[in-house]
Amino acid sequence: MTLKLHTIICSTRPGRVGPSVATWFNGIANAEGLFDSSLVDLMDFRLPIYDEPNHPRMQKYQHDHTKAWSKSVSKADAYVFVLPEYNYCPPSSFTNALDYVYNEWNYKPCGFVSYGGVSGGLRSAQLAKQLVTALKMMPMMEGVMVQMPWNLLDDNKAFLPNEHHEASGKAMLRELEKWAKALRTMRQDLSS
Repeated sequence: MTLKLHTIICSTRPGRVGPSVATWFNGIANAEGLFDSSLVDLMDFRLPIYDEPNHPRMQKYQHDHTKAWSKSVSKADAYVFVLPEYNYCPPSSFTNALDYVYNEWNYKPCGFVSYGGVSGGLRSAQLAKQLVTALKMMPMMEGVMVQMPWNLLDDNKAFLPNEHHEASGKAMLRELEKWAKALRTMRQDLSS
């Protein structure tokens, strides 16, 4: 059974760099052959600030946007969140998307491709790692940090990675695969 990975674009801001960086990462994820990777854009789900009347653990979703998001999250065995740094934190769209569902995230590993100014989004990724543990997710120590991504775009807005971006991405994918396989039994126990 092929492991499914979702590369999730977490910024929903107009003019964002996230799609360029995420398209690059999704490409190397598929090229490595460890996962069947799909690109997922939070913008497509148009999630308002959390608006479900029931606790997400109950999975009694009332809104179509929540049902669509739940279905998407459920399909993956692992995630890579491509996220910027806003005021030393991950974007609110990321936190909101996490809050919408609960069981769908459980016992799955995740990695981070962070981007921003001089810090490369490291502070954002560090806080995000703490957030995902509350959802019983396993964040990877390995990650990809992209400093000044706007300087690494070609005329068509395609991301032009440096060698260290490629090496970091491949290392993170290898760890994600190990954890996704190891946690598979726990995920299967939930569905039985």
